[in-house]
Amino acid sequence: MSKVVFISGSADGIGKQVGEAFLKQGDKVVFSDINTEKLNALVNEWKGKGSECHGIKCDVTNNDEINAAIDETVSKYGRLDILVNNAGLQHVANVEDFTIEKFEFMIKMMTVAPFVAIKRTLPVMKKQNFGRIINMCSIQAVIGSPGKSGYNTAKHGLLGLTRVVALEAASFGITVNAVCPGYVDTALVQGQLEGLSKTRGVPVGEVLDKVLLPQIPLRRLLAVQEIVDYIMFLTSEKAGGITGQACLIDGGYTAQ
Repeated sequence: MSKVVFISGSADGIGKQVGEAFLKQGDKVVFSDINTEKLNALVNEWKGKGSECHGIKCDVTNNDEINAAIDETVSKYGRLDILVNNAGLQHVANVEDFTIEKFEFMIKMMTVAPFVAIKRTLPVMKKQNFGRIINMCSIQAVIGSPGKSGYNTAKHGLLGLTRVVALEAASFGITVNAVCPGYVDTALVQGQLEGLSKTRGVPVGEVLDKVLLPQIPLRRLLAVQEIVDYIMFLTSEKAGGITGQACLIDGGYTAQ
């Protein structure tokens, strides 16, 4: 039976490719994002291919909009099987230069928003006696990195939330996991290079070779498709025994 999937921050990047993977296997996907232009183009493209999908504009820093998006999904399809909390952003600056407003915004987007979405979704999944919740985390949930106080704090909190919800939902056939990638070849990582250049004192053009890759035993950035494949496994029936985990995929970074 096809599943109903809701993905936040999915008009582009990893969220988009995850949604497309679900569509390719015949699932119904609700793409959600604040960027309506990209969102509409994506949904229209896949509807044109005959896929069942829907787009909902949602600012995840607005609790009412999150709740409304989840409610609209359930109203349209009658159920919600898979929730992927993907929306996020990065900002690199040392603590004394990190504004309180930016710090609070990142916590709101990457820790509070998933909590709100999960809180609204759990009653639906419990009634179904089935659910898969994926929180897009990061290796920054288990390590610390200079210049990333906002991101590290948000992702550490999200991992804690993952573990608590996994325990509370386990008896209802619901699994909850945090996918924790290392450095992935995305616009978000590419956008960090300038910030890392400032905090590490390395020219921008040398950050990848001198700062990032030396920390990765595989000596390469991960491909987005590798993350997508991992998520597809964790949301499948085969992964029914995996819950409450920090599911690391990092090229060996945290093995050191």
